[in-house]
Amino acid sequence: MFTGIDEVDWASLRHAYGSAEDVPGWLRGLASADAAERQTALDGMYGAVHHQGNVYDSTLACVPFLCSLAAREAVPDRGCIVELLVSIGAESGDARAREAVGADAEVFVSLLGDPDAGVRRAAAGAAVRFLDGPARVLDLLRLRIPVERDDRVLLALTEALGLFVRRHPAHAAAVDLLTALSAPPHDPGLRLAALGQLALGAPDRLPADLVPTAVRLLRDRSARRTPVPDQPRNDTLVGRIRRLRPSDEEGAHLLRTLHTALGDRTGDRIALLTGQLSSPDPMDRCNAVCMSAVLFRGWRADCSGPVALIAAQLGTEQDRLRDVAVSVLSELFGLAAPAADDLHALVTARPDLWTHRWERGSPTLGGPLKALARSGDPRAVAVLAQVLAGPVVPVGLGHEIAHLGPAAAPLAPALQHRLGRIPLDSPAADTLAAPFLAALRAIGDRDAVPEVLRLLSGAPSGLGARGAVAGQVIETLDALGAAAQAAPVLRALLHSRHGAAAAGALWSADGDASVVLPVLLRELTQGEPGSRRLAARQLGRLGPAGRPALPELRRAAGSGQVRQRTAAACALWHIGRDPEPVLPVLRAAWSEHPRSRGPIARCLVAMGPAAAPLSDLVAAELTAPRRHMAREDGYGSHDIPEDEALLRTCGEVMAGL
Repeated sequence: MFTGIDEVDWASLRHAYGSAEDVPGWLRGLASADAAERQTALDGMYGAVHHQGNVYDSTLACVPFLCSLAAREAVPDRGCIVELLVSIGAESGDARAREAVGADAEVFVSLLGDPDAGVRRAAAGAAVRFLDGPARVLDLLRLRIPVERDDRVLLALTEALGLFVRRHPAHAAAVDLLTALSAPPHDPGLRLAALGQLALGAPDRLPADLVPTAVRLLRDRSARRTPVPDQPRNDTLVGRIRRLRPSDEEGAHLLRTLHTALGDRTGDRIALLTGQLSSPDPMDRCNAVCMSAVLFRGWRADCSGPVALIAAQLGTEQDRLRDVAVSVLSELFGLAAPAADDLHALVTARPDLWTHRWERGSPTLGGPLKALARSGDPRAVAVLAQVLAGPVVPVGLGHEIAHLGPAAAPLAPALQHRLGRIPLDSPAADTLAAPFLAALRAIGDRDAVPEVLRLLSGAPSGLGARGAVAGQVIETLDALGAAAQAAPVLRALLHSRHGAAAAGALWSADGDASVVLPVLLRELTQGEPGSRRLAARQLGRLGPAGRPALPELRRAAGSGQVRQRTAAACALWHIGRDPEPVLPVLRAAWSEHPRSRGPIARCLVAMGPAAAPLSDLVAAELTAPRRHMAREDGYGSHDIPEDEALLRTCGEVMAGL
């Protein structure tokens, strides 16, 4: 296994953390009889030699030894070694690594029939990825499938066959074999796997009744599965993460593959989710709830039906299912409105869930109450008032209250009280104040102005606390229309790093362009990138009074970061009302930087009929099935309200035309 290992100059090779002289020890550790030593060695391989999927010269030097280890039946846990080889040679995307693994690919032929099911499972995909000769690879799969008796290996062989179909679509025999696996008399789980692979590689061979078939197979599979008891509750962070993971990971993977393959067929995906969420099996429903989050974060669809079914899980006795349902609903914000009654019922029945106390750190707002507040339901206000009156306020509470807008007005006195208790000499004053200021802005509470001003006038300048909190205070005073009361303090900040914000607030207070224009021009031309963007936005507020800034704004719109160009172009319109220099910049930014679409759309609303040349972009956005900030990994829950706001603004643009 290790012939030649000492002849490699490992000290001259590198991995993620420097010299690779420790790699031979890890390679030998992979063959150890001690499970803990094997796990430590595997951690070293993934953590340093193949750190975050990267390939180093030491990674390439390991490949022959890893292949030798994989071929030796006496070595335990060889499936993990084969998986490591697949990650190095295929998933890394490194051509050198692919060539290195491919040079020893014959080892995977024998591993397809290895006594260890874990090895056979990992070898299936490796054979398709690294062996030469498509006809030979297909024959290997075709011969192995009928004799394989392990269900998990059969699923891996089916996925490998699906990968083969996508790589070699001209091989009709592979599609025929995959189609046969999707039909009786095969096991329901295997048929589901085959349907998912057909959807990815040969969608024309899918049955016309795909969704009903998939739901029926899912329920047949569940009926054969051995129930898994609910695990004891563990309120550590790791324990909560484990509860939010699907307990039936195999079933989750099968349905995730099918959902992914269906892509923009959101109607079919909603129907499939509905079938899953209506299953009598709680594991199937749990998997469906998890899958719904990915769908709603990435795609625009009518989710009211599935949301109501997710809400029905809140009354379950099973902690895992309830926790997952709450977690997903809290990510949907306004889209969770159909679940508001069930959320309110859970909040009312379970005061112990109003806050969540972690093993370490400060408490946070409990999931059910957070989801109710984020949905905009005013019934959250009375409960939030009790939370605010408690001895310890959950971290970030004000940000959640802000989602209620003016409906949270009854909370304003308590928010002012909490704001007044923040120690101004604390280095964390800005962090503590930010949530409360956000809530007061959303409520529009002008009575809070004295407490807001205290954060500036009372903070000791020598400790930096005043500078840290100043930007948030200026934004709040401006939003509350109270800048005039703070004019002396704002003037003192004109020459600080908050000059652009202070100038904008002063303009709204007294409309004196002679005071604010020099400051905004200075920030536009000399400030940091964030200050330049803010200065451009504030110049736009000046309207025609900002005409002296037009030359600098034209320069800013023509170069620099896309967000800077966008802000400058919008300011050009608000000041000069000439669409000619504005529209090309906005068109380019719309495609180049999707997150700029919100500000661009708001500018187009202001432009009215002058925005007509960009109506094609807006119309396409309104009909696009994909959320504009959707990520392939399915994360980014806060992108949902941003995307919904973009759609509303696009509707206003079209109405204005």
